[in-house]
Amino acid sequence: MALVLLTNIGRLWTGTEMLTQAALLINGDRVAWAGPSAELPHRIPGVFEDVTDIDELVNIGGGLVTPGLIDAHCHPVYAGDRYAEVNMWAKGASKGDIFAAGGGVSTTVTITRGTDPWTLCNAVRERLRHWVITGTTTVEAKTGYHLTRDGELADVRLLRSLEEEPGMPRLHVTFFPAHGVPPEFFGRPRDYVATAASWVHDAAVVGADGVDVYCDNQQFTTEDARMLLSAGQSAGLRTTLHACSRPRHGAVRMAAELGCSSVDLLHETDEEDILALATTRTPVVACPTTSLHERRTPPVRTLLDHSVPVGLGTDHNPGQSGTTSMPLVISLAVSMFAMTVQEALGAATSGGARALGLRDRGVLAPGALADLVQWDADHEGAFAWSMGLNTLRVWQGGQTIH
Repeated sequence: MALVLLTNIGRLWTGTEMLTQAALLINGDRVAWAGPSAELPHRIPGVFEDVTDIDELVNIGGGLVTPGLIDAHCHPVYAGDRYAEVNMWAKGASKGDIFAAGGGVSTTVTITRGTDPWTLCNAVRERLRHWVITGTTTVEAKTGYHLTRDGELADVRLLRSLEEEPGMPRLHVTFFPAHGVPPEFFGRPRDYVATAASWVHDAAVVGADGVDVYCDNQQFTTEDARMLLSAGQSAGLRTTLHACSRPRHGAVRMAAELGCSSVDLLHETDEEDILALATTRTPVVACPTTSLHERRTPPVRTLLDHSVPVGLGTDHNPGQSGTTSMPLVISLAVSMFAMTVQEALGAATSGGARALGLRDRGVLAPGALADLVQWDADHEGAFAWSMGLNTLRVWQGGQTIH
């Protein structure tokens, strides 16, 4: 395996701390060592016997290096767009107004169902490339726009197949059949959830990593969510909750009690919820672009002060957020959520990994995957300034992919 030394790193974010004047050794697809340049070992038993055995030397020129970013929440598998709907929202239309006009998730479901698999696959492939270009090497990718057994399972297979192609990010595939109530189950959300729960085992078999449910008492209640998530846990899947409801009905506390992997889009909450999350150490994934769209801000500062793990996501979806840029998300998290740059950077690396249960990335430490980014900056403060910091080079598994 090739041994690569990155040297003259001005600032190195390891996922947990910022090092200055650092170096990093890559052995094959893994990190072999990371630390201050002055402490670079002359040998690592089982890796190399002499530092002169290095196969490639990369001079970072005093720049900034971080782990590959992790988008812990997005919806990339869809066809068509909802630009007219977004325009309605910009003019002041409510969700009710948009639904009454025929908009919402059902619009995308209709278009996606009517799109042939080849066209859909090409569209998803093109979207996923944009994450890599902007420095994201792992993407949590949800299904959720077919809302049929065969369509949702096909989406899982599509994502798993794309992950094998060159230049694609690593994927954490989330089975999301309870994104909405399909037209054939109109007025019968409980019946649909019970049906979708019977698909969960098959989703695990074809390659899903997790299962999610949109918990809003206008669609799926806490009881509905518990039914589907319990089925997911029985199938060995990680469980996530879209905690989007406005009225208080115990969804967050249920997720903490059930041991969910993460609670996402926590727009409204109270002290009891926060204490439940803090007690169970249940991660929260916040999405600044969605907070802008909803004009509601999750209590990220309070969560952090209570030691609740926080990840970040783009929430890329056809109805609200078109961004694939985690650097933009970091910038927005600093300005909107009262996070420091290092807190936001941590949420976009090790925090996202924790929310997805991924122990081999989000950090630059011995044994971790050599997924990393060299940025067009020499200090992490550039993330807050740039509103979308550019990459200079992206590595995945020790190989340059951009």
